[in-house]
Amino acid sequence: MREKRILRTMTYFINAADELINEIGIENVTIRNVAKRAGYNSATIYNYFENLDHLIFFGAMKNIKDYALSLNLYLENADNAMDRFLKVWECFCNYAYLKPNIYNALFFPKLSKHMEDYVSEFYSIYPEDLGIHHDTISTMLLKGNIHDRGLTTVLDCVKEGFIEPQNADKLNDLTLLVFEGMLMRVLRGSITYEDAKNNTMDYMKAIVKSFLIKDYLFYY
Repeated sequence: MREKRILRTMTYFINAADELINEIGIENVTIRNVAKRAGYNSATIYNYFENLDHLIFFGAMKNIKDYALSLNLYLENADNAMDRFLKVWECFCNYAYLKPNIYNALFFPKLSKHMEDYVSEFYSIYPEDLGIHHDTISTMLLKGNIHDRGLTTVLDCVKEGFIEPQNADKLNDLTLLVFEGMLMRVLRGSITYEDAKNNTMDYMKAIVKSFLIKDYLFYY
């Protein structure tokens, strides 16, 4: 009973944070306005969350539900691990560039705990936001660190013989650098949404080509 009460109260705060993130922007969310929206005093929040960043992280996680639930559609025609690797990135960028502030807060956060602890905790409260996926994708979605997320699909490419094992980290790191750099451009407003999506995938495919050790037909 106590556990249910704790989870119920947490959802009040998380849902309030989610609403405010989408109404006034993630950078304007405070402990005070979340508490007011949820109908509690500010001090109560600290009984359930470590700090504002912890609460905002959970509120922001509500905003990637569409991405997580869309992955199956993107992967519908994926024939191999390399298809999955690229299509996961395509899906991710399509949603991340729509809400750059939220994805920046989620995947480049300032949190004291190991990120996977927060991700697991979130999905224990909102399991419906995770969806049901291919084993590799489910493992990826439960990773808190964006580097570990990317490496999950890269390692499948190694297993299927697309790249050498010693190049897995390089491929992962280079694609992450492209995403992070493009996300910063989107945040600054120096590139359009469509150009950001298209350029990112063009660059990632060029990177993949440089590491391929067997024939692969790129989808377009």
